[in-house]
Amino acid sequence: MISAVLIANRGEIAVRIARTARDLGIRSIAIYSEADAGALHTQVADEAYALPGNSAADTYMNIPALLDIAVRAGADAIHPGYGFLSENADFARTVAEAGLTWIGPSPESIELLGDKIAARRVAEEVGAPLAPGTSDPIDDWQEARAFAEEHGLPIAIKAAYGGGGRGLKVVENLEDIEAAFNSAGREAKEAFGRAECYVEKFLTHPRHVEAQILADTHGNVAVLGTRDCSTQRRFQKLIEEAPAPALSDEQRTGIHEGARAICAKVGYTGAGTVEYIVSEDGTISFLEVNTRVQVEHPVTEMVTGVDIIAEQFRIASGDPLSFLSDAPASDTSSPSEAHASDASDPEMNGHAFEFRINAEDILNGFAPCPGTIVRFEPPTGPGIRVDSGVRSGSIVPPYYDSLVAKLLVWGPTREIALKRAQQALQEFDIEGVRTVLPFHRDMVSSQVLVDHGDADAAAGIYTDWLDHNYRPSAEATSATVPVEAIYAQRTRVALEIDGKLVSVGFPTDMLSQGPVRGASASVASGASSSGNEVTCPYEANLVAWNVEDGEAVEEGQAIATIEAMKMESAVKAPAAGKLSRAAKEGSRLEPGAVIATIS
Repeated sequence: MISAVLIANRGEIAVRIARTARDLGIRSIAIYSEADAGALHTQVADEAYALPGNSAADTYMNIPALLDIAVRAGADAIHPGYGFLSENADFARTVAEAGLTWIGPSPESIELLGDKIAARRVAEEVGAPLAPGTSDPIDDWQEARAFAEEHGLPIAIKAAYGGGGRGLKVVENLEDIEAAFNSAGREAKEAFGRAECYVEKFLTHPRHVEAQILADTHGNVAVLGTRDCSTQRRFQKLIEEAPAPALSDEQRTGIHEGARAICAKVGYTGAGTVEYIVSEDGTISFLEVNTRVQVEHPVTEMVTGVDIIAEQFRIASGDPLSFLSDAPASDTSSPSEAHASDASDPEMNGHAFEFRINAEDILNGFAPCPGTIVRFEPPTGPGIRVDSGVRSGSIVPPYYDSLVAKLLVWGPTREIALKRAQQALQEFDIEGVRTVLPFHRDMVSSQVLVDHGDADAAAGIYTDWLDHNYRPSAEATSATVPVEAIYAQRTRVALEIDGKLVSVGFPTDMLSQGPVRGASASVASGASSSGNEVTCPYEANLVAWNVEDGEAVEEGQAIATIEAMKMESAVKAPAAGKLSRAAKEGSRLEPGAVIATIS
């Protein structure tokens, strides 16, 4: 049995792993970058070790440094969490060669299924339906254009060795292919260490449906139901629900058995997710396999009662899945010889939603918003669970993913789960950084999310619905004033109301002379109060210029690409005129830094 685990991650997933390790009597060892010193995951773990630097490459993806800490701390296992090195076969292999237990699938499975093109071949072998796509990575954007000319638009350019929406670009116009190809490669390189991409036909208005897999070394491949993850911004998930609604029995069976067959074919062990898209006409097409635990795994836990992280520890220790009473103690000599057993999959109980709480500005294209969380007050109540990587006073650094917490809501029916979600989101209070809470409140009150659960409804959510259709409500707009300024300092005063003394807290600015800082003080992305300056809206890297120095630009034209929290965003010209660059590609920009002037 594992006695000590190094958690090669940060944030809420590191907190979750540490807590599960404690339940199992396993000593947990955290790591942290300079920006994460004092972060919640370092306090929850039994021990914590520093990694010099802040970039992902220097810290959470620094394999020699991670192994050095594992040896010094006396760890006998490494859990990679999700993201970072979780789908890096070389890391998994190096961990095993160092005599440590890798809590995840074998390096061979990661290589095979982590290669999106090879995974497509496996899916084809077991009979899973597929959209047209390239059989090998493409070398340049001209190949993507040739594919589009043959198969038609839109197309999807995808990172061959990634997932989670990073390195995924959907192109609807031929003239946008070059920029999309370059951007996908940059995002993939930053997030996964490899820039190779492939291209496939993009099915319009698809729903994103996935199957959760747990497979042990005894030949058991269990499917823990489905999830619908269609509510996305820029193809990164925001809301997930389980089980996936509006599927026929035939569709659900096809998704379950296709996922099981793919994993059994390659002798997969551990937690994994087989993803599909379901088109408007009901056609199901294999998407990819994520060879790790997913961000959204808790929503499946809510409806199955299975602790997926605990099962990962069991599988890595050589034990059969705990929830299969007839799990065989097979004498199979290797995972590649394993087969899918006939043991029953867990039964579904009720319905659950997961809401990702990201530090992002919904009024500025979901731009990341690093900063200090002044107040963090999660909701409570029946069916409510919050997985968090922060607390009041936590810093959200600009170097990593914008996810700070996950709200899970369960109900005996989808309707009741939605009602509980409405109440929980109203109670959830985060101050100091902008978050997507106003967006979630809009969604749970919208008819489109209700209709998404109805197979007969004409309306529903598809993967790019949000990007084209979502408009913040008046309530959401008023809720997204710069709270990092307004709530930074508060003053409490005693007031007498109807003969009773009441303590009331005010933002200090409201009690001072002069105007209150609020939404009117906020500057739109790319704009500057001086008129002709183009500024960086938040701390970010300037990864590319989209126009030449001295070139004439139009108002609203994308002039540069910046990256923060592993997400690229466009900086747009606030006015028409001649652009003069004031910053170099690759430079680190502070909020408000001038990157160009327009005359």
